[in-house]
Amino acid sequence: MNSETESLEDERKFIEGQERLLKIRMEKIRHKVAVISGKGGVGKSTVTVNLAVAFAMNGYRVGILDADIHGPSIPKMLGLSGNRLEVGPPGVFPAIGPFGIRVVSIDFLLPNEESPVIWRGPLKMAAIRQFLSDIVWGELDLLLIDLPPGTGDEPLSIAQLLPDMDGVIIVTIPSEVSQLVVKKAVNFARTLGLPIVGIIENMSGFLCPNCGARIDIFQSGGGERMAKEMSVPFLGRIPVDPRVCEDSDRGKPFIVECKDSPSSKAFMEIFKKIEDFLNQKEKR
Repeated sequence: MNSETESLEDERKFIEGQERLLKIRMEKIRHKVAVISGKGGVGKSTVTVNLAVAFAMNGYRVGILDADIHGPSIPKMLGLSGNRLEVGPPGVFPAIGPFGIRVVSIDFLLPNEESPVIWRGPLKMAAIRQFLSDIVWGELDLLLIDLPPGTGDEPLSIAQLLPDMDGVIIVTIPSEVSQLVVKKAVNFARTLGLPIVGIIENMSGFLCPNCGARIDIFQSGGGERMAKEMSVPFLGRIPVDPRVCEDSDRGKPFIVECKDSPSSKAFMEIFKKIEDFLNQKEKR
């Protein structure tokens, strides 16, 4: 056996070992749900963070895997910027955010927030495999996986590594351009056999805090129309609230800071629908 063959054999054994460990880690997690979108700029990470907080506030043990290798933003939104992952004999431990949410992100491994990650597909696949296998997630009720926009390497990697995933949540905004691209995300999930929990229409109108008038900045109702067209559940609309951006920049969960906002109430209604979906799935 030459050195190149030996090297390939060693790599194969290493990957097989990781995948065995991944299976053991994932068996301790009741539900695994990915949050995806067809395009960027729809507020997918904001939705992920606030849904995670909603579940945690209601007694669920929650983890977030920030699988956006090139644009990680979850740590900033949860006030965890500058944190580092701790290593012990069992493996690598997640950072702990508000309400005990366990968080893993490439951001914790970079020298600073401005450092870019310049990787091709195979390296990203290896990183995600490591996040799932080497991280000591522990017992969780829900792992939310925040995926980058599109249907490329990271979503494919997650689908391959977690064939028993409970489903995907698809985030869109009302504009026609966003709807066209998000349809690709729906077909992506169907092609890979991933259950679709439903579609969320984010940035769905702006409610004036002074007079209560509604202004449809990005139009309205497009997400619901698309859900009907594609026979996919519609989870709800989240109105625009400038405080979402402000709280994300401060690292404070919006639905905690502004719990009486119409947007916070929309998040809580969507949380209940996702909770019902997971409970029904568990009974099957």
